Amino acid sequence: MKIIKYLLFLILILIIGSSIYIATKEGNYQLEETRIVAAPQEMIFNEVNEFRNWEDWSPWLRSANNPILNYSDESSGKDASLSWKSDEIGNGEITTVETRPFSSINQKLVYTIPFGESTSEMYWNFEETENGTQITWGIQGKHSFMEKVGFTFQNGDFKDIMRPKLKQGLENLERITSEKMAEYSINVDGVTQHGGGYYMYSTTASKISQVNERMTIMITDISSYMEKNNIEKIGNPFVLYNEWNDNNTTAIFSAGYFTPSEVITPEESAVLTGFMPNQKVVKTTLNGNYNNLPEAWDRAHAYIQENNLVPLEASNPFEVYNAGPKQTQNPANWVTIIYIPVE
Repeated sequence: MKIIKYLLFLILILIIGSSIYIATKEGNYQLEETRIVAAPQEMIFNEVNEFRNWEDWSPWLRSANNPILNYSDESSGKDASLSWKSDEIGNGEITTVETRPFSSINQKLVYTIPFGESTSEMYWNFEETENGTQITWGIQGKHSFMEKVGFTFQNGDFKDIMRPKLKQGLENLERITSEKMAEYSINVDGVTQHGGGYYMYSTTASKISQVNERMTIMITDISSYMEKNNIEKIGNPFVLYNEWNDNNTTAIFSAGYFTPSEVITPEESAVLTGFMPNQKVVKTTLNGNYNNLPEAWDRAHAYIQENNLVPLEASNPFEVYNAGPKQTQNPANWVTIIYIPVE
């Protein structure tokens, strides 16, 4: 009988000692992972801010088979939430507490675990760098007594479990973002009529490899000139290809904006007035990055050959930039229209 009492007494001492040990263990935690992704800051922010994107890259949701997901009415921005139920990863909910476009997002994470409910603060910081956007994904909070008990009997502590998840999530986010930025489509719209008209322009010659850089500067300069002189613009900027020589890798081209009427410029002006006639053209639309333009031009020329059309030598082909980096940072949403005059 005494032995049983001693054993019960020892067990009681072990329980009390264990409880004291667990209770005095460090409960506060904070960990974060950082990664630089070659993508615009605004695009990365929007990808994280929209909960409906999380299924594509979240390390938890991707590891579950057919989790039951529920979204708030507004799935992005302050007070938006995402909740899930899953036999593999348990149940949880993330709510966005605060956003600062396009620099940071603060969220609340509530996770149901075998030994209770865990609540954490999750935070995101986005910083523009020379090589893209630096993403910092972090989590912080304080373990309850039951959480401490649970992690005491697990292999590895909370940080050992969470850190690989954060790292994997950032890797997934980089891959998904790159894939979305690379999306593009080309459509040869066929033969149509372009109304032409007067336009303001400047002309230069350069290496083909420098065309994109030079035309951006030229379009900015022409836009500033027109605004300074109260000259109205019609539509979006365009580039007219006067000459393209693949053998010499050189090009002569003009960049400009259409105007409602003819504008007389001073003799010394670098910005001039031109006129484009109303003409029949083959129209091709590229939705996507400019590096897909060579394929779009090839598709347009193939259409011309297949339909026995003849390019009009008296007129030069041109591109109109309906949407570009100023309108959207995601290259997949850039819209470029190619016009090739035909007889």
